[in-house]
Amino acid sequence: MLRRASPYLVAIAAFCSCATACLSAEITAERSADRVVVKIDGQLFTEYLIRCGTKPALWPIIGPTGERMTRDYPMAKRAGEKTDHPHQRSLWFSHGLVNGVNFWIEQGRCGTIRHIEFTRVASGKPAIIATRNAWLDPDGRKVCEDHRDFRFDTDGDSRWIDVDIALKATDGPVTFGDTKEGAFGMRVVESISVDAKLGGKMINSRGQIDNAAWGQPAEWIDYHGPLAGKTVGIAILNHPSSFQYPTRWHARPYGLLAANPFCLNDFTSGKLSGGGKTLSSGESLTLRYRVLLHRGDQREGRVSEAFSAYSKEAK
Repeated sequence: MLRRASPYLVAIAAFCSCATACLSAEITAERSADRVVVKIDGQLFTEYLIRCGTKPALWPIIGPTGERMTRDYPMAKRAGEKTDHPHQRSLWFSHGLVNGVNFWIEQGRCGTIRHIEFTRVASGKPAIIATRNAWLDPDGRKVCEDHRDFRFDTDGDSRWIDVDIALKATDGPVTFGDTKEGAFGMRVVESISVDAKLGGKMINSRGQIDNAAWGQPAEWIDYHGPLAGKTVGIAILNHPSSFQYPTRWHARPYGLLAANPFCLNDFTSGKLSGGGKTLSSGESLTLRYRVLLHRGDQREGRVSEAFSAYSKEAK
């Protein structure tokens, strides 16, 4: 006589099968002359572009539902997408005032962040991309360098990108000035933005919502909303070992989400100042972030739990 399997055992088997599949996901990093392509089980996750406008950037970035979660402009055209702020290229790192040079914008006498070399590119779980970059003023003189370490991973329901950025004063003292125009930035896809009025929402770890989260310190911030018939979200988490933790956030309803550890004056309407940082020659500082791409809102995406786990990871 055949016996029907217990629903409990069926659920356990399904969970084990899913866990095994997630653990065995193949994450590859394929290098070419001008980029590294990162794939999960043969499907595109993201591309690291060594030159995108005036700086390196990650674009496109594909979320767990298979949809692009950052905007395409100005790299490509997408129907209904705004064409403001052309310097906001998917996911990038720059700053608006470095030894008096604006590396945030891409017009006029702005700075350029130039790729020097890949120091490591490796497939695995996680896949890894490590780079060295030079920050050049409009006349081509080097202001400083950065070393970036990217780690790409997934558990099936979520995907994440860990980014460690070491800024070093390689060519004399360097000052990262007190300005809102920075620094670790992401521009979300149009439908997720608050301004699209389709249900998009920003919320930070301290419960501040939308415009109330702008300029405020927080351990993490999440931007979620509708995309191709599903609710998805992008969160940026700030590791406790990161410089100026918890960072303040240049977060805007039109779709910008940027961690900025170098700003006080703009964020506090002049009540506080001294947000910048000067590194003496040879000195460095490190910024650490996790970009979490998840299903649902911040609760369904378990953003708070993800931050708790991330914050316990060693430097």
